Amino acid sequence: MARILVVEDDNSVRKLLGRILSIEGYSVEEAGSAPEALKIIRSAPPPLVITDLLMPDQDGLELIMEIRRSGSDLKIIAISAGGRIGPATYLELAKKLGADRAITKPFQPETLLRVVRVLLA
Repeated sequence: MARILVVEDDNSVRKLLGRILSIEGYSVEEAGSAPEALKIIRSAPPPLVITDLLMPDQDGLELIMEIRRSGSDLKIIAISAGGRIGPATYLELAKKLGADRAITKPFQPETLLRVVRVLLA
C-alpha cells in the first residue's frame, strides 16, 4: 500500500495516527516537526502527507506552503484542534494554501481513513 507521512508534534497523537494507518495496511513514516518532514519529503516524497497545523518552530501552514512552492503534487491532509481561534480558521487557511482536505481534531478514525482512501484512489 501507499506510503503516508504523518507530521505531528504530539508524540502520542502521532503514534496513534500511525497505528490507525498501519492497521489499514499503509506504510507510515512519522515526523515530529515540519523541518523533519521536509527532509523526508525531499529525499523520498510520499504520495500523501497528514500534517498538524499548530506546531512549534515551523507550523503546518508553512509546511504546506513549502510543499506547494516546490511544485510537488503530493496530497496533503491538514488536521487541527485550532488553538485559541478555533480550528475552522486554520483549516480554511490550510485549504487556501494548498491542502487537499482539512479535518478538525478530534475525529473518528474512519473519517481519516475515508479521506485517505479518496485522496490515494
